[in-house]
Amino acid sequence: MPTYEYVCEACDHRFELFQSITAEPIRVCPECGRRKVRRLIGPGAAILFKGSGFYQTDYRSESYKKAAAAEKTGGSSGGNGDGASSASKKEKKAKAKSEA
Repeated sequence: MPTYEYVCEACDHRFELFQSITAEPIRVCPECGRRKVRRLIGPGAAILFKGSGFYQTDYRSESYKKAAAAEKTGGSSGGNGDGASSASKKEKKAKAKSEA
């Protein structure tokens, strides 16, 4: 059940009320008793993606960060940044060794 925010236009009293979605908005102010209350449109709750997607607390592991940094610099991962598969890279290395 959501929490709704209300304001009384007569006395400027602001309050929150925990109500069912299907419940009618209240009209009477609990502070002054007048029928000048209106429901405010709030920002809603933060979005949390759950399931097979990303989580709010999802961060990459240190090994992934190191491998990504090495790939960018052409370092220890053996990548040259051309997007070739590891099988074709192995074939190129084997061919270079056999020619040498």
